[in-house]
Amino acid sequence: MATGEIACTYAALILHDDGISITAEKIATLVKAANVSVESYWPSLFAKLLEKVNVDDLITSVGSGGGCSPVAVAASSGAAAGGAAASAPAVEEKKEEEKEDSDDDDLGFGLFD
Repeated sequence: MATGEIACTYAALILHDDGISITAEKIATLVKAANVSVESYWPSLFAKLLEKVNVDDLITSVGSGGGCSPVAVAASSGAAAGGAAASAPAVEEKKEEEKEDSDDDDLGFGLFD
């Protein structure tokens, strides 16, 4: 991420945190006060973006996985009937493995005895 993008991001977050409307002029003023030089188009781009988007939603959705979550939900809900049947064999396999481990203990000797 470029320095201009980061500076405008922080300026927008500061404005939002203080409850001040986010405009290109206010972003540019904060960036200038921080002695950061940015291209003139960054503050206006951020202001236009944040006019249409709720900043609280952006903050709370950080790290949510983007567009992959709805696909995973759709796949899991579509296979709900088969999912119950598929989970039963996995439990049985674990039980079989546990039996194999317990059989070795019943012999009374180990690998290094």
